[in-house]
Amino acid sequence: MSEPCDILLTADLLLAQDDARNVVEDAAVAVVGRRIAAVGPAERLDEAFSPARRLDLGRALLMPGLVNAHTHASMTMFRGLADDLPLMQWLQEAVFPVERRLTREAVRTGALIACAEMIRTGTTCFLDGYILTDEVLAAADEAGLRAVVGEGLFAFPTPAAASAEEAMERVRARQAALAGRRRLRQCVLPHSIYATTPEILRKAFDLARELGVPLALHLAESAGETAQVLAAHGARPVEFLRREGLLGPRPEGMDGGKADGPDLLLAHCVDLTPEEIALLAASGARVAHCPESNAKLASGFAHVAALRAAGVCVALGTDGAASNNDLNMFGEMNSAALQAKGRARDSQALSAQDVLDMATRGSAEAVGWPELGRLEAGGPADLVALDLSRPNLMPLHDPVAQVVYAATGHEVRLTMCAGRVLYEDGRFTTLDMDDLSRRARELAAWVRGNGAGAR
Repeated sequence: MSEPCDILLTADLLLAQDDARNVVEDAAVAVVGRRIAAVGPAERLDEAFSPARRLDLGRALLMPGLVNAHTHASMTMFRGLADDLPLMQWLQEAVFPVERRLTREAVRTGALIACAEMIRTGTTCFLDGYILTDEVLAAADEAGLRAVVGEGLFAFPTPAAASAEEAMERVRARQAALAGRRRLRQCVLPHSIYATTPEILRKAFDLARELGVPLALHLAESAGETAQVLAAHGARPVEFLRREGLLGPRPEGMDGGKADGPDLLLAHCVDLTPEEIALLAASGARVAHCPESNAKLASGFAHVAALRAAGVCVALGTDGAASNNDLNMFGEMNSAALQAKGRARDSQALSAQDVLDMATRGSAEAVGWPELGRLEAGGPADLVALDLSRPNLMPLHDPVAQVVYAATGHEVRLTMCAGRVLYEDGRFTTLDMDDLSRRARELAAWVRGNGAGAR
């Protein structure tokens, strides 16, 4: 007697990304509600399930939805604007002046554009940091994606809050509002050491611990940042966090802290010494690697192979579209692999499987959602299908290598999140792309009218 299911998907290949990294030929996935009921050979699942809808994808590859561990979704509004500048000049001259005038409409539209791009290129969950982030959560909810969103905490007023303390109170209040929202979560996100203060960072640590959510911040993004932190605080960024009791659990007695601390996710971590890598590994901190943004801003090349060898969980993120200029995790996987090999002058420094793990399981762990990034019975029904009939994916010898080195993300023909199809064969099911295109043109005019792009 077959069991009912909502959707049965079949395809020529499936990358489960389970603990055994199983690759299944002539595969199927049965979906009931928001979760996967079964994964396995199509012949077996055909007999076991009676679907309300059947999707026979044929020459396609099913894989987990990708998890973008560090981005700023609304910064699509800056895409292609004020390019080719170093990090601090880019921030201070191009980004911050516009961000001081941000409106809710600008943040919402920018985030919707980002969600559309991520859906189209196979991302089903993202961790985001920005300002006025109720609008980012609303955009992710409308689009049907999963999101872990952090309101940016700064040592200066923002359009969202007059102080970091006010912003933290809003984060605390929002936590109750998110209860029961299965796809939406939050983190605590002080922007960086240089844009906050030791007191703000300590309060953010305590708030993350209180709420049981990750603490995320930019760290050691460039040698310039290291010099700035060293001049202000007499320590390099990693040592500063250790000294302040922010790198891992806060010792008993430090500011009344308890021994348990929040999960820590550090973005970029380019300018690290071997000793600092060892400190991060010992602390349990996770790192969000953003290779294309790091390269574009000339920040350098992160020590990814060394971090992984030391036992650090390394995730993958795109950063924002202002410094990338896309939110395509397939491109990010390719860049991560090639940069690591070139940096180490070792073709085995970071394998295709390593990078796929970073973009799925590693990113899921880093954002505090470890059940994502894999396809297995009982897990979330977050998956994508690649069209294997595309010329750049022919012939097929090694599906993992094909995903990392040959795919561009635009072979995605189906994106599903929490059991809901968000994109299928050129059609978005949750977003009105004609309306979004109109709003994007209006947003571009607003950004230029508020001083961005002056060189």
